[in-house]
Amino acid sequence: MSLLPFSSQLIADVGISLGDEGKGRLIPEVVHELRDTATPVSTVLKVNGGANSGHTAAGIKLNLLPSGVVEKELAHLAIGAGVVADPRKAWWEAMPLEKKGYNVLARLVIDERTLVSDLTHRLLDLAWEDYRANVLLEEPRGSTGRGITPSYLDEVGQWQITYADFLGGPNYFARKLAQRADRALATIRHVCRVSPETFAGFFDKLTQAELRANAEALELGVFTRDEFDFTVFRGAEPFTLNLDTLTAVYWEAGRRLAQNIGEVRELILKEIRSGHTIIGEFGQAYWLDKRHGFSPNVTASHTFTPEFFESAGIPVQPIHTFGVAKAYDTKVGTHVFITQMDEAHPLSDLLKKLEFGTSTGRQRMVGWYDAVEKGDALRYGGFQDVMINKLDALTHRGAWNSDLLICTCYEDASGKRHHHVPRNDAVRKTLKPVYTRHPGWTEDVSQVRRFADLPLNAQRYVAAMVKSLLDVACHGEPLPPAAKLPNLRYLGVGPEPSQIIKDVPATSELIKLA
Repeated sequence: MSLLPFSSQLIADVGISLGDEGKGRLIPEVVHELRDTATPVSTVLKVNGGANSGHTAAGIKLNLLPSGVVEKELAHLAIGAGVVADPRKAWWEAMPLEKKGYNVLARLVIDERTLVSDLTHRLLDLAWEDYRANVLLEEPRGSTGRGITPSYLDEVGQWQITYADFLGGPNYFARKLAQRADRALATIRHVCRVSPETFAGFFDKLTQAELRANAEALELGVFTRDEFDFTVFRGAEPFTLNLDTLTAVYWEAGRRLAQNIGEVRELILKEIRSGHTIIGEFGQAYWLDKRHGFSPNVTASHTFTPEFFESAGIPVQPIHTFGVAKAYDTKVGTHVFITQMDEAHPLSDLLKKLEFGTSTGRQRMVGWYDAVEKGDALRYGGFQDVMINKLDALTHRGAWNSDLLICTCYEDASGKRHHHVPRNDAVRKTLKPVYTRHPGWTEDVSQVRRFADLPLNAQRYVAAMVKSLLDVACHGEPLPPAAKLPNLRYLGVGPEPSQIIKDVPATSELIKLA
């Protein structure tokens, strides 16, 4: 089928599982599709989160900057007011890309109301993890250690430092940062009850983490190792900071970006009125939303379409939502994982070799495709288009040669079936998956570019994934008319930008095939 027009100049790139779906690779596809149309993409807006949300686009791994970086013709790379952004991280990410030929800083616009994240937030992040483990005796939640939740806590606590503060004099910024540091140190010492030895070790831990994260920048000679030495911020006494150094370093980092600080809301409105398309790139996914997910395994921001308008600062208006998923499921951290594969399953072993977090490098858990989560994201969040990635990873090889499973509902101990995700986490933790079985295939699909050329079993599995999420979204109700059904617009069959099938039949045809 030919690709249907997008229904709006605003496009939301969202995850419909628990993150790691491959949202970064969607950006180039949309840019290329609209390149020679009346509404080309001019802007990619990072909507939420911070340096915790790792995306990969055209082989470039990103944390804080929008994935539109890889598309050199895009006029604007915007960071919205809904983001928490450490100015040092922005600089560390931008400079290696500049050296590789990507024009970042000339296109980057950081909203004046974007929140400044800094070292104090990262220390608090580590302290709260220590508190969970050593005071509450719970399993740590698996934070990235990038300070995201503490940054948003400063927002709701009315202790904001925003990028607008870098446009004034240094004294105002210094006073606010000193107050922030005082609150953080008191919390770490008296609430989290971190030991002096552990506190001192935080600085070494952050140093090692950033040396790993910025290994390529070091290899390129963009920075020296001293740039990532966090021990310079450690005070002479336990639970103290070298505040003068901290203030000077962060003030300098913010001032380096002063020419990039502006009004994203005005930029977005101007681009809409000029006939251009704006893509909103979201971090995390629907089931990690701080309100709709399951605490403590959520992020600290809103992760679905409505946040586009809050972060961009523009009126609510029609928007086209693109839901991104994988052909199987992954999770990282301490999540309840209803469809998790048995560790001994041969497919589990194969998939885990592919699945590591972009931000942290942590091993992801792997599981069968959960249509209940994705169907509820459609029912309650809504999306017009779907992208499913990594179909190629499911091809039979080695000891892996059995059926694929799709979870279509959950079942409790009494046999009662749940066709939606229970909002009560205590209930959710008692449930087991109910699966349908689907034959696999042995043929290599990574070079296929036409849906009709896929093995028939692969076609049927794709169709079953789409139909099963629709069955959940519309459980107990008739399906909408064909024109109202979401389309599977892109089907990924490998990691390279070219490994995408774009002629997937209409959803009504997939339903028949399934």
